[in-house]
Amino acid sequence: MKRIQYACVEKTIHFQLKDDLPHSATVTAVRQEVGAYKASLERKGIRCKICSEQEQPDGSVLLGIKMQYNGHAVGPYLD
Repeated sequence: MKRIQYACVEKTIHFQLKDDLPHSATVTAVRQEVGAYKASLERKGIRCKICSEQEQPDGSVLLGIKMQYNGHAVGPYLD
């Protein structure tokens, strides 16, 4: 018999610029979207660790994150 002891998902999310807004407005919108995403993780109680957050030359943001998978124990993954 096998049982999952620890489970985590590692994601890289690219928050891209929108084409229908001026550049400065779309950069601000991307930053707000990143902030809203982080707040939603906290609000939902999802255990996670942000490994990297990189602003790209065009103003978009790459977010590297490890997060709990399906409510399983995360063990040492998020330490």
